[in-house]
Amino acid sequence: MNLRQLLEQLTIQFGEAGIESARADAEVLVAEVLNLGRGELAALAITDGEIAADSLTTVLELAARRAAREPLQHLTGKAYFRNLALAVGKGVFVPRPETELLAGLGVQALVFAVDSGVEKPEAFDLATGSGAIALAMATEVPAATVHAVELSEDAIAWTAKNFDTYRQQGAKLELRQGDLTDAFQDLNGTADVVLSNPPYIPVDMIPIYPEVVLHDPGLALYGGQDGLDLVRAASQSGLRLCKSGGFFAVEHADIQGPSVVELLKNDGWTQVTQHQ
Repeated sequence: MNLRQLLEQLTIQFGEAGIESARADAEVLVAEVLNLGRGELAALAITDGEIAADSLTTVLELAARRAAREPLQHLTGKAYFRNLALAVGKGVFVPRPETELLAGLGVQALVFAVDSGVEKPEAFDLATGSGAIALAMATEVPAATVHAVELSEDAIAWTAKNFDTYRQQGAKLELRQGDLTDAFQDLNGTADVVLSNPPYIPVDMIPIYPEVVLHDPGLALYGGQDGLDLVRAASQSGLRLCKSGGFFAVEHADIQGPSVVELLKNDGWTQVTQHQ
């Protein structure tokens, strides 16, 4: 079978399975098995390049798992986030593209701190999961030291692996296992930036995507009756961690925006802004 036919076959297979990004997933999967970039794969497909029998077997096995709605990132072992390539798998929440906005706000705030004369800014990532947000800040603002906390034993194994990778490249990182509610009591009042992407799905709400329901850890998804229990906790932790003028940002569901703005104002945050 040539690569063009294979990609067409997988695109149909994934589309019939209800996968919205069927063509992109097919390209990523095949490119990963062949150790190619997607551009290289596209060039070979145009010329009707063939795929070796052993590689084809591997692709078809992985494709069957993807069609059963196993996350693509679990199959490749990688998740891409801003400029990062992160190791992910069973037991850790796969970072989403929309969370890149949250990380970007933190990076901007750290750059502002440095430009304002803070030589060694301190940042915190509460409920870090794979470490995506913390690593974005640490790698994009090398002057910063980033502290991260994760509760799950399964998830923190992936966090530690990712932190080790980027520490070797010079990132200044600290990782602790614990609850975001009371983490870093010894560092109260030191933060220039605190970010959090906590669980925020209400407990009685069922996510629409099978990848989430079947494969994302429940600990990373559900945030109490209204979904905001951990948002409230992150806000309170942010208040005690931040120095005067510190910056706090938290991710939430789109429909929770007005409620989150209200709770942050009630907690005492000023200049509260909702971002789309």
